[in-house]
Amino acid sequence: MKLSRLAVIPALALSAGLCSAQDAQDLAKALANPVSSLVSVPFQANFDRNLGPDDRGDKFTLNIQPVIPFALNDNWNLISRTILPVVDQDNVFGRSGSQTGLGDTVQSLFFSPVEPTSGGWILGAGPVFLIPTATDDLLGADQWGVGPTGVALTQRGPWTVGSLGNHIWSVAGDSDRPDISQTFLQPFVSYNTPTAVSYTINTEATYNWKTKDWTVPIGAFIGKILVVGGQSLQVQAGPRYYAQAPDSGPEGWGARFGVVLMFPK
Repeated sequence: MKLSRLAVIPALALSAGLCSAQDAQDLAKALANPVSSLVSVPFQANFDRNLGPDDRGDKFTLNIQPVIPFALNDNWNLISRTILPVVDQDNVFGRSGSQTGLGDTVQSLFFSPVEPTSGGWILGAGPVFLIPTATDDLLGADQWGVGPTGVALTQRGPWTVGSLGNHIWSVAGDSDRPDISQTFLQPFVSYNTPTAVSYTINTEATYNWKTKDWTVPIGAFIGKILVVGGQSLQVQAGPRYYAQAPDSGPEGWGARFGVVLMFPK
């Protein structure tokens, strides 16, 4: 059975209550900060259509994205951010049939000062690694990669504004597969209400320096902090639109649904 046909998104048909208003606001604000000291495990489901040379392909990607902060000392934190994709796709490479399995893992490590700068900026930087964990040749690049990553944001009142980015070069792997030189840019704006409802707009742009192609999905999402069975979580959903993509890339509208498990200290 296709993974995208399975009930991989948890049904929230459980009794759900809210934590205190202030706690919920604090959690929403921490989630908007990619280098906060909050342990979280996002499960992010993305649906994309019209892929492949004949626009007949579709793709479902469930990104499992644990975020684990470590206190190095009184002044510095190390934030580990992992993206492990679970993919179900059909005819993405022409009449290539269906593939289901793991994609390649992206592992980022951010060294981040505990305190913001005097101007109120929260910063983080470090290395990013591409790890060839794909279980099918058509689900990954079969390349090891490395490069720099960084994030800068500011939080003023209910607003969070910032950008995250990285660049990955392939350094080893199958010599018959294309080398990688790819830049990722994610500017974002988020607004959190007093009832812990968040409104987020972001762009997750990728530029392939080898093929000279941009892929630019723009997303608008609504999220809400809940407590289900004693577990703090955020539910988020919204549409994405591909403003630009390669000829064989996704086109038009897609969608995202996410559940973030949170483990406050």
